[in-house]
Amino acid sequence: MAKFLTATKEDIQNLVSFREGEIKLGEKVQTTGAGGSLKDHSAKFVIIGIPEDIGVRANGGVGGAHTIWPLALKALLNVQDTNMLQGEEILVLGAFDFTEEMNASETLEAIELRNMVSIIDDAVFPIIKEIVEAGKVPIVIGGGHNNAYPILKGASLAINKPLNCINLDAHSDYRRMEGRHSGNGFRYAHREGYLGKYEVVGLHENYNAQDILDELKDDPDLHFSFYEDIFIREKLSYYEAVRNAIDRAYGKPTGIEIDVDCVENVLSSAITPCGISTVHARQYISWCARSLHPSYLHIAEGAATLRDGRTSATNAKLIAYLITDFIKAHQNRDRHK
Repeated sequence: MAKFLTATKEDIQNLVSFREGEIKLGEKVQTTGAGGSLKDHSAKFVIIGIPEDIGVRANGGVGGAHTIWPLALKALLNVQDTNMLQGEEILVLGAFDFTEEMNASETLEAIELRNMVSIIDDAVFPIIKEIVEAGKVPIVIGGGHNNAYPILKGASLAINKPLNCINLDAHSDYRRMEGRHSGNGFRYAHREGYLGKYEVVGLHENYNAQDILDELKDDPDLHFSFYEDIFIREKLSYYEAVRNAIDRAYGKPTGIEIDVDCVENVLSSAITPCGISTVHARQYISWCARSLHPSYLHIAEGAATLRDGRTSATNAKLIAYLITDFIKAHQNRDRHK
């Protein structure tokens, strides 16, 4: 049965590499402890993990998205605590335990996996709702992009209105409603009224079906730019593509999404040999967090180990960079209101 495991101070301390003369974020981050209330803590940013790959496999992808959470958390906790980024601003809430569901999913076909994704949805959205209602900003690590739906649902229910969303992704994740999976979270959220405007930056022409592109073009709430128009044909700059999306989402609470399968050679369920750079990914996060009213950050699809045996020693550190860029830019935005 799905449950949420709340992080303790001891859990955090076990992940910190202590060094004389240095202070790591993990030495300063907050936790709620068993039965604690988010409202009792000053930290603005709440870290949670969703270690599952059921949604990815339900969409025909390579599993492994469940492996990044503990390593990404460890990488984050061992970032230096400085005047530019202080651990007191961060609360590590914990992670979902989908062990039972993951074990049960091993022998299931796609249609059965899609039914199981709904169990994940029902577990995730109440936690997101609780975080947003407490006036905090969720930062969500791990799992498939199916989790965009319950994150949008929880945040939308907390503020009682739809969120706008900006997504840096090689794929629209706007496939038909054929049962829940990692490829249709945004369609479900839009159809059910949790998602307002949806802005996708950097779609790859080779991996998005024409009927979906036509639908994105026909709906005034949906907009996208192509990777090829930015980097191959150079019809617009990368900054212009992101800026255009920001301008359309501007003025309402907005979710910031990134699927790391758009970053070149970064291990994910759909790893690409031709994508944006890690610097581009960091710039996107920073530009969006500073310019918009970010309701959450969701880093999806990253893996430390895929089910086909491929591994990455750097994904966790990249995710730590993205999180710290988001927090720094968000705080800079707050200081310059």
